[in-house]
Amino acid sequence: MAKRIFGWSALILLLLLLFAVIFLPGIAERSMNKVVGTDARVSPAAAALHARLAIADLHGDSLLWQRNILDRSAQGQVDLPRLNDGHVALQVFSSVSQTPWGQNYQSNDDSDNLWLLTMFQRQPMTSWFSPLGRTLWHGAKLRGAAAASHGRLRQILTIADLDRLLADRAAGRDVTGALFSVEGLQNLEGRFDNLDTLYRAGVRMAGFTHFFDNAVAGSMHGRQKGGLTPLGRRVLREMERRGMVVDIAHCSHACVADILAMATKPVVFSHGGVQATCNENRNLNDDEIRGVARTGGVVGIGLWSAAVCGTEPADTARAMAHVRDLVGIDHVALGSDFDGAVTTGYDASRLALLTSALKDAGFSDDDIAKAMGGNVIRVLRAALPAR
Repeated sequence: MAKRIFGWSALILLLLLLFAVIFLPGIAERSMNKVVGTDARVSPAAAALHARLAIADLHGDSLLWQRNILDRSAQGQVDLPRLNDGHVALQVFSSVSQTPWGQNYQSNDDSDNLWLLTMFQRQPMTSWFSPLGRTLWHGAKLRGAAAASHGRLRQILTIADLDRLLADRAAGRDVTGALFSVEGLQNLEGRFDNLDTLYRAGVRMAGFTHFFDNAVAGSMHGRQKGGLTPLGRRVLREMERRGMVVDIAHCSHACVADILAMATKPVVFSHGGVQATCNENRNLNDDEIRGVARTGGVVGIGLWSAAVCGTEPADTARAMAHVRDLVGIDHVALGSDFDGAVTTGYDASRLALLTSALKDAGFSDDDIAKAMGGNVIRVLRAALPAR
């Protein structure tokens, strides 16, 4: 009897494990990355303008999930076919390497709940309990997708890569750029020399923090919310030397102040909002927006409620208009946070809705071209290595 009970228990456990491996990754993403729809429409004039734009989005977390980004999917918000439908020239793909249990916008410890997802997604064991290992896996996924795309997806590492991409798109070629970023430098695992590891893995942009304090800086959502540490200051100098874009998204106010005081190249706020139109702690205040502008950088405005207090295109356009009115159109950008466990009104295929909302808000065509991608391209040319 005992052997029979043990046998049935083992079988049930095996079936539960198989269920988790086969179904849970998809269930997890569908529960976190939602598209709720919108009643907004695209005017004919906006559609014609949108088709001519070089659109660049500063932040998407698609590499976290168990999907092939080359294939059109019914879940999530980004894949290559939907980027093409949305006329996106350049998508920044970020590596989310650690998130805390009970994640919230106010205060988090540095616990790790991603190990379950990495195991159920059958990732390499080197990624199960290592933030650096997870980022290296995400980098390998991106390189693999580019290699399998028959030239339709290109990883952007240098200014020369960016210029070739834009020239080929202008010539009518079907090609989309992908720039690899990291969301929080906890994947350095406290070691300065791991910055070289990230660079060699293709990372060309890095946010210093995510939802918790780490060895380089304090997070807006951490326990201490401090500024740059000595390691963080050293990392900032090295990132600028190598040609890696500095991202202040999720940084504490003290971290933002320290980075803006040190920066010698344009700084980006890759995704979020502004407190003037949506008073959430993760959004920038006006002094911080002015500080980003002084570096020549851009403020990437998101598409979800905590960033812009709504999921309509007009909500994002309102925040973009505030940045324009405060510091000028040259510092406005798109930072969707697609596939970042957010609910949006539309996915990458329908970004023309935002172009239309900007026209409705009184943006000129030239200003829309800057806000929807031109400013990001300028910043990348100022920050990336030449070759």
